[in-house]
Amino acid sequence: MLRLDDRWVWDFWSVADGPDHHLFYLQAPRALGDPDLRHHHATIGHAVSRDLRNWRVLDDVLGPGPPGSWDDLAVWTGSVIRVDGHWAMLYTGISHRERGAVQRIGLATSDDLVSWRKHPANPVLEADERWYELLGAGAWPEQAWRDPWLMFDPETGRFHALITARAAGARAADGAGVVAVAHSEDLVHWTVGPPITEPGWYGHLEVPQVSRIGGRWYLTFSVEAERHAAQHPDRIAGRAVRSVRYRVANDPLGPFLAETDHLLIGDAAGSRYAGKIVPSEGRHYLLTFRCFDPDAGFRGEIDDPVPLIDRDGQLVIEGPELRSRP
Repeated sequence: MLRLDDRWVWDFWSVADGPDHHLFYLQAPRALGDPDLRHHHATIGHAVSRDLRNWRVLDDVLGPGPPGSWDDLAVWTGSVIRVDGHWAMLYTGISHRERGAVQRIGLATSDDLVSWRKHPANPVLEADERWYELLGAGAWPEQAWRDPWLMFDPETGRFHALITARAAGARAADGAGVVAVAHSEDLVHWTVGPPITEPGWYGHLEVPQVSRIGGRWYLTFSVEAERHAAQHPDRIAGRAVRSVRYRVANDPLGPFLAETDHLLIGDAAGSRYAGKIVPSEGRHYLLTFRCFDPDAGFRGEIDDPVPLIDRDGQLVIEGPELRSRP
């Protein structure tokens, strides 16, 4: 697994360049003592591997911007895509001005996946109040607009970004979480559209990702136990856990309906979170951030991969010791 002696590691995203898997991850000093403080001290680290198990740590990628900038407090989760022989990253930023309560999305570019440049037009993507809740519009303590997952549609020539957000005017605050979508032809100018999920079940759906497996499209996301809405079946049954979940659709932009919602991995201890599906050598693997340990507290490291298969429209982890039980 990827464990750093001096830093916690949590949310991550990856991209393949030939045989190499480049992993980008949030990190913060273990010297902070309290892991809850890590979010306002986050920077983006970088490691590379051939087998998703043995990682070589490279130089850090991005950190906060200069004082007064939109991302001068911390930088958070994003994703990377190859564009015409170069690389583009969307990432989340927060500022001192709003004490981190407003999330925005910026663009960075690279020629080699090692050295990155923030785009001068940043932030390039902000929440649109027509569909999404802004700070102060509800009871939520933040303006959720983070964790962009970047895709390219070769048929239309457009980029799509899936984003953790909250629906404007949702009936219940604890169920306003949705996955937002935005579209662009150049990664700088974006048009925000309505969400690809309906509100009702979660306070937020974190680190969304869409993957094609076995001819179907899977939306994976992560939810803490306390962010299941009161009306969620698992909350009603008393079995809501910190987990990685998924939904299924026939199109990469959904809609991903609640009736296709399934638990992929999770437990009462909250041991694994922020899962991402990574293709490698013709198979798909699930990577997760190792979160809590019942005996050792917060872990802050990235686990080894476990293989996934599509079994008649359901994702199945090959390894019964990792499967969660309701």
